[in-house]
Order: sequence, then C-alpha cells, then structure tokens
Amino acid sequence: MKELLLKRKSKFFLYVVACFLPIISDLLRTGVFALFFGAIEQQDRSSFVRICIYAGIYVLVGFFIYLASRMLRIGFMRDVVLEIRKKAFRKIIRTSYKEFSKKSKDMYISNLVNDINTFESEFFVNLIRFIYHTGTYVISLLIIAYLDLYLAGFLFVFSIIMYFIINKFQKKTIKLQQDVSSQNEDYTLNMANTFNGLEILKLNNIEEKFLDKSYGLIEELEGKKFKFRFFSHSQNNFSSTMGNLVFLLTLTYLLTRMNIGDSNLGFGIIAFIIQISINVVFSLSEILPKINVIKSSEAIYNKITKQDEQEKKSLTRSKRFIFNNKIEVKDLYFNHDEKEVLKGVSFNIEKGKKYLIKGASGVGKSTLMKLLSLTFDDYKGQITIDGLDYKVINENSFNESVAFVYQDVFLFEDTIKNNITLFKDLGEERVIDSVNKAGLKDFVDEKKDGVYSFITENGKNLSGGERQRISIARAIVKDADILFIDEGTSALNEELGREIEKTFLSLDKTVISISHRYYEGISERYDYVIEIKNGKIEVYASNVYFGEVVYV
Repeated sequence: MKELLLKRKSKFFLYVVACFLPIISDLLRTGVFALFFGAIEQQDRSSFVRICIYAGIYVLVGFFIYLASRMLRIGFMRDVVLEIRKKAFRKIIRTSYKEFSKKSKDMYISNLVNDINTFESEFFVNLIRFIYHTGTYVISLLIIAYLDLYLAGFLFVFSIIMYFIINKFQKKTIKLQQDVSSQNEDYTLNMANTFNGLEILKLNNIEEKFLDKSYGLIEELEGKKFKFRFFSHSQNNFSSTMGNLVFLLTLTYLLTRMNIGDSNLGFGIIAFIIQISINVVFSLSEILPKINVIKSSEAIYNKITKQDEQEKKSLTRSKRFIFNNKIEVKDLYFNHDEKEVLKGVSFNIEKGKKYLIKGASGVGKSTLMKLLSLTFDDYKGQITIDGLDYKVINENSFNESVAFVYQDVFLFEDTIKNNITLFKDLGEERVIDSVNKAGLKDFVDEKKDGVYSFITENGKNLSGGERQRISIARAIVKDADILFIDEGTSALNEELGREIEKTFLSLDKTVISISHRYYEGISERYDYVIEIKNGKIEVYASNVYFGEVVYV
C-alpha cells in the first residue's frame, strides 16, 4: 500500500497538503470565535466591528481553501484508483492457469468490481479524515502545550491510552471487511449462475425458487456490510464518548483555574483553549477508528493485487520444457474433492506416439490430462519428462510447447485469423494450412473476407462444429510438441469427426486424447489406449484394446 501512495510522491505531497488546508480554515474560525468573546468581555464596539470584518474575510478565504483542497485531492484519488484497477487486472491476467482455475471466473469479476468499489469508498474517505484529523490533533496539541503544558500532557497521555484500546479492535475490523469481500464473491457467483441458466429457469417455471435463494444471499451480503459498518461506527461512538468525558474534565480544569483567580485566563483565552481542546479530543476520536478501517482496506488491496505464496512459488520454476524421449509417471496418487482418483499408477508417454484415454464417466480422465498438462501439481508420486521433475518446469515454457483442444471453445470478437493464431504473427501460409487440416476450408471460402472475417459475441454466428474446428486449427497452427485433446470431435458429425480424428493422428506430434467416440478403422490407429478403472491404470496397444477389451 505504501508503495502505491508514494509512487507519485509529488502528487501525494499535494494530496496531504490538500487534506491539511481545511485545518487553516478551522484555526481561523477558532481565532475569530475567541476574538468575539474577547470583544464581548471588553465591551469595545470598534473591536466588535473589526472582528465582524475579519469574520467576513474568513468566510471568503474558507471558501477558496475548500475549492483548492478539493481540486488538489481529486487528481491523486483518480490516479490511485486507476493504478489499482490496472494492478488487479494485471494480477488476474498473469496468474497461471493452474491457480486461475481454482476459483470461479465470477469471483475475479467480483474482485475487479465490488472490491475495488469498496476500497474506493472506504479507503479514501477514511484516509482524508485520518490526515486531516491527525494534522488538527498535532497542531492543536502544540498550541495547547504553548498555552498550558500540564493540560497538553494530560491530553497526550489520554491519546496513548485510547490508541492501545482502539488497536484491540483492528483484527476484528479487518476480518469483517474480508467477510464482506467474500460475501460479494458468493453473491456475484450466484447472480452469474442464475443469469446463465435463466432460460432453463423460465422454461421449467422454477424462477421463484432461485428468487428466494437470491434474496437470501442479498440479505447475507447486506448483513455482512451492516456488521462492518456497525462495528466501525461503534469504535467512533466509543471514542466520542471518551472524548466527551475528557472535554468535561478539561472544562472543569479551566473553570477551576479561572475561579482561583488565574490572571492569565480571560473569556477569550478560555474560549480559545476550549475550542483547541475540542479539536484535540474529537480529532483523536476520529483518528483511531480510521486507522482500523484503513488497515481493513489495505487487506482488500493486498487480496486483489498481490500474488499469493503458491503463485510466487510457481513463478520461481526456472527449468525449460524440453521433450526428447518420454514422460514417466511413477507411483502417482491424486485426490480430488476428498476422493481418491488415482492410486499409485505408473506408465510412460513416448514422444511422437498417440494415446487415447478411456474409462467410465467420472473415473478421472480429465484429471489425468490435467496432471499431464501441468494444470494440477498437488499429487503424490512423480511425473518426469526426460528425467526432469514436472514440478521444476517453468509453466510459460511448458505452455509454449503444448496445445489444447477442449469441448468448450471460447472465441474472441475478432477475425477468424486472430482467433486461430491467438493474435500472434504466424504467417499466412501457416494459417491457411491449419484451416485446411481442421476442415475449415469450405467455411472460410464462403466468407467474403476469408480468414479476415469477423466472429461476433463468442461465436454466436457460428455452429458448434465450426467453433470446434477453429479450436482445432489453433492447436494445429501452434506446431506444439504435445497435443492435448478433450472430446475434440464431440460437436462434429460422424463424417467430419472421422476426418478430424485422422488429422490428429497424422500429425507428427505426441497426442494425448480423451474421446467417448469410436471411429472404426481410425481409432485403432492410436498407438496406445490408457484405461482408467477404480483408480488404477492399464495401458494397452490399441489393436489389443479394440480387438479384445472392447469386444470381448
């Protein structure tokens, strides 16, 4: 947080000055107020008129001070919020796929929208007040020390006591703010799920059930916000109550001095000291709770902008991905959602060979692929590539050398070419070759602008098969060492599916595929079939598997 504020030192300095400017206005008001009392005590008409002129000047000066303070603060606040939004988005974009996939996408949206809005509303309001009241407190205490050292000492000791008391509330304040952030994530996730499934809800007349569920989440969210605000305001109320007590003691002290005939105290001086004492006491009651709220905002800032330890650990992996011979899996155990998916399995993946992963639904086919594709690494056992442990391989280097074809395809609102190359400059011939191999030639030829035709709204103007073929073209054009395919032909008809499967098997690449489809005369061209059953793995030559296992 400190580096964020001090990144623009000159602007931050002006921001602090802007927060201090109202203090000048307050001191002028206090001085005019004390002069009024002095004039009343002296019963001097000319002095009274002169002070009225001072008051008019004060009103005018105060107005310009307010404008100057406002203008100096706005620019800095805008720059800081902009920087936070950039840092939060940068964190998400640079998060590894492995870490990114651990949370719902809607939670990241909540961080970008709800948490930043919360930070903006809570942090700056409290920072302004903290700086302003701190300045008021320090200057007022110094003035009192000049006028009455004993009173200043009493107020300072009271300040220290109050600091330690209010500091006890800090952890609770941070926890309540974090609860609000977490509840915002749950609420955003629920709303996204509801809107994504709105068609199903309406067609099945179950809107009311989800409406009640959403109402419950709204109440929970507002309840968390109420608890945070109530706790924060309770700290303010406690500080104000203690401030009132100290103010009464200060007033008693001053009146006692006056009654015993202290010649240095007149109505004007007493009025001035009382006003300055009020500044000290009630500034203190504002400062201490604000520290806790600022700390809670800092926790939100760290959450949305700082990398966690696991991600930092992932980024320290320095070994490059180089695949020359084989991937070895030794005694591999893996649990998912407290279920033991793999139980001490061992097998090899040879370079250039084609592997088909088979098994019943839910047996762990996609899990195995994610382990082999470096998405999951919280396993027991060992996965090595040419003797190098998977857990020391740099993830960016790995991703540069592999390609994926998934059942669910995301398309950018851009040209067909950019959706295939993913905005990399790969050359026209290479793109056209991938288009032909993926079975997209007729589709592209029909378009007026060819591969430069635009795709809209995540491919709403395309059929499921066309979307899938673009995904396949992406994998082909990348020219990766390993091709991971998860139901790559599921959205295609039988004829096109057979052609695409032939394309996969004809590539001079290592292919690891999951498919529930069987293409007679083509599926047998896989070198091996990896069958998962009851947490164990058997590796068959494809001719053995399709000739004996399937048909026996």
